[in-house]
Amino acid sequence: MNVEITGPKILWESSWSVPLLGKFQLTESLLNAWIILAAIALLCWWLGRGLTVDKISKKQAVAELLVTTCKNFVIGNMGQRYAHFVPFIGALFSYSALCSLSSLIGLYPATSDLSTELSWALLVFVMITCTKIRTGGLKGYLVGFTTPIPVFTPFNIISELATPISMAFRHFGNIMSGGVISTLVYAALAVASNALLGMLPGALGEVLGLIPLFQLGVPAVLSIYFDLFSSFMQAFIFCMLTMLYIANAAEADG
Repeated sequence: MNVEITGPKILWESSWSVPLLGKFQLTESLLNAWIILAAIALLCWWLGRGLTVDKISKKQAVAELLVTTCKNFVIGNMGQRYAHFVPFIGALFSYSALCSLSSLIGLYPATSDLSTELSWALLVFVMITCTKIRTGGLKGYLVGFTTPIPVFTPFNIISELATPISMAFRHFGNIMSGGVISTLVYAALAVASNALLGMLPGALGEVLGLIPLFQLGVPAVLSIYFDLFSSFMQAFIFCMLTMLYIANAAEADG
């Protein structure tokens, strides 16, 4: 990831990009996101093959467990009338988690690109707005900006527009911070290894000083948190916010 600062504008970009269809760019994060989508599609296809009513296989047991867990998760937080959101929340959670976990196999995680989280947040924002309009009507949606008193209208509009921005930057910031911290630790361990082992006398110090031995072990512990725990946690938080925002939109205007 390169960070380019030009005046007040900061651009987060993948390590490479290829011009595609004029101004459109095929970036590393976009390509990896497509790879994750294809992997999810193939996994769903494989898990959905050969389903039976009795004498189910281990594969079908895993598929049913995943579906049941996702269904209970959505209905438990949104209610039975929102059961139709189960496929969407399940896809969103698995997509977010696997995009972040892709760093474990050497891919540039799509969630390290702000445009990825921003696209998800904008989609959720559209769903929230549609839910408000469907439950309260267009007039009720517009009148809602004037509550509790008309003078609050500008603040209500800002609060509404801040929803997708806060969701995107929260997810992006937590994923990126983990990557930055891991990189700094790797660099610090390499410097410490070179400095301390290089103090050994003779050729032994010269040879060992070139080998970052201190990088063994400690980065693996950090990876458990930043690559595993944090990936699932951020996916869980994003999906939880999505469900709460949509459910509250219907209750507020309904």
